[in-house]
Amino acid sequence: MAQKLLIRDLTLRDGQQSAFATRMKQEQIDRVLPFYKDANFYAMEVWGGAVPDSVMRYLNENPWDRLEKIHAVVGDVSKLTALSRGRNLFGYAPYTDEIIEGFSRNAIESGLGIMRIFDALNDVNNVKSTIKYIKKYGGIADCAVCYTIDPHFSGMERFKAMLKGKRLPKAVFTDEYFLSKAQQMAALGADMITIKDMSGLIPPKRVSGLIKLFKKHLSIPIDFHTHCTPGYGLASVVAAIEAGADIVDTNIWNFAGGPAAPAIELIWIFCQKMGVELDINMEAVAKINKELYAIRKELDAVDAVKVFPNPFNPLTDKLPEHIDKEFDRAVAAAKSGNEAELIDACHAIERYFNFPKPNELVQKAEIPGGMYTNMVAQLKQLKSESILESAMKLIPRVRLDAGLPPLVTPTSQIVGAQAVNCALDIKNGKPMYSNVSNQFVNLVKGEYGKTPVEVDPEFRLKIAGVREETPYDTSKYKMQPNPVLEEAGGVKLAENEKEVLLLELFPLVAKNYLTGVKKARYQASKPKEEASAPAAAPAAEAPKAEPAKPAAAPITGNVVTSPMPGRILKVLVAPGDTVSKGQDVVILEAMKMENSIMSDYAGTVKQVLVAEGETVAVDSQLVEIE
Repeated sequence: MAQKLLIRDLTLRDGQQSAFATRMKQEQIDRVLPFYKDANFYAMEVWGGAVPDSVMRYLNENPWDRLEKIHAVVGDVSKLTALSRGRNLFGYAPYTDEIIEGFSRNAIESGLGIMRIFDALNDVNNVKSTIKYIKKYGGIADCAVCYTIDPHFSGMERFKAMLKGKRLPKAVFTDEYFLSKAQQMAALGADMITIKDMSGLIPPKRVSGLIKLFKKHLSIPIDFHTHCTPGYGLASVVAAIEAGADIVDTNIWNFAGGPAAPAIELIWIFCQKMGVELDINMEAVAKINKELYAIRKELDAVDAVKVFPNPFNPLTDKLPEHIDKEFDRAVAAAKSGNEAELIDACHAIERYFNFPKPNELVQKAEIPGGMYTNMVAQLKQLKSESILESAMKLIPRVRLDAGLPPLVTPTSQIVGAQAVNCALDIKNGKPMYSNVSNQFVNLVKGEYGKTPVEVDPEFRLKIAGVREETPYDTSKYKMQPNPVLEEAGGVKLAENEKEVLLLELFPLVAKNYLTGVKKARYQASKPKEEASAPAAAPAAEAPKAEPAKPAAAPITGNVVTSPMPGRILKVLVAPGDTVSKGQDVVILEAMKMENSIMSDYAGTVKQVLVAEGETVAVDSQLVEIE
């Protein structure tokens, strides 16, 4: 019986997120949906990840509408898939079971078929609730094991650590480690397991071994997810197919390669040569790809790659003989387990079709491409690009100090931002960890869950003020304020459960989005003579709620300033409040992290110089204290 392979198409979520900053509008999505209905993909990843945040933040669209509109066209031909972070869902804080259940139920009712659930620490306890509720409401629980590798420490680094009475850990992320996580998830009711290689760091030989191991010990389907950034992607997917993967993740041609997953068109050719059954309508895929070409041109301003692959349709275009031989060489190498030959042949194929070259810097650094680009962007904001090398070198140290978390959202951002902070500390003559984000504190404290290795109690005391691991207490969770908007006709900010969930998961973004929508709707409902033309705005372009900046009086006292550019999430003090030295006065969102800004002075707050939601530059004045 021929091997049958299923395909999960990532184009409308991970594909556009990896290469185009998640900026596809609903109108652009709508243009390809009729063809997707005919394509016969097993699943389509269309939601979760950065989609709900981005469609509100940048496109002024409703995330629930996106899911429902896709389902209205595609129906049950392909299972719609979303990605969520277990107990964290889409945010940086763990949520209560009540919110997880409400979110899961509404997602399924809106058309979701599969929820891919992962935890950034591979802490199985953090995926329990989502598995339970997704299955309760009729969905499929796809549990992802996040692939990561051990940091490299030189012999000298290990020797120095030993002299200080510490031993650097031996290999943690072994095949047995990953299998154990998969087995624990299966025991909780996982319907399928994904090997989630978010960094594209898994080479062909390793994924082949893992899939064979999983297939031997698990009775549920195995999916493989990877990216092409470091240059393993295509070769590793071919090796995964040869090893017996049930499902692989791909993108359609013009959204494939580089930071994204491999192209379905190349996988189709490989399956033809390997005798693997692939029940995909490639004529429909070609129609989608033609539309994606036009859409990608429209997304030029946010295109992270810029270089288009050469036009190609495997149904109508004949492969040149030398490239056809490269496919044959890759297949032979996959069958014989010759990893170097397989990678070389796949690189030759990608070069011919003009897919992006492997990013050798990311490969050598062994970190996710997105983590690297985030660090570069952060340092540019801080005008400190010169310390990039120093920050990169600090990543293994920071990661180990924090319990060796896998580098995946959000831990990749937390560790990367902290490495930048530590590099800045050293540059400014301060001890490492002089500046730490709230998320790093919470990670070290234990609020995100159990880390792969134990955090040193003395380090935890230094960073979080406690020696013992302290899990997050969901009983202390407070729902977001849901005020009445008098300026929008006296309606609630969130008027139904779906809007309440948006407010909980994306507090500031959803507040701005919902306020703008309600104001625009109220203006549109007024008689023409009442609605002033300049104030009226169509619902499709609802204005964001602008923060009201306080009027500043002349400054005569000490001023707390911002150590980095960012956005004011919360002001913790008011004029007249008494503050002590070291007290938190403002929470600043910077580098995707929440940073508590402390006062260097004791005294009385004379005035607050910023408003919540305001964007500030480095050294901006925040609070005056006398």
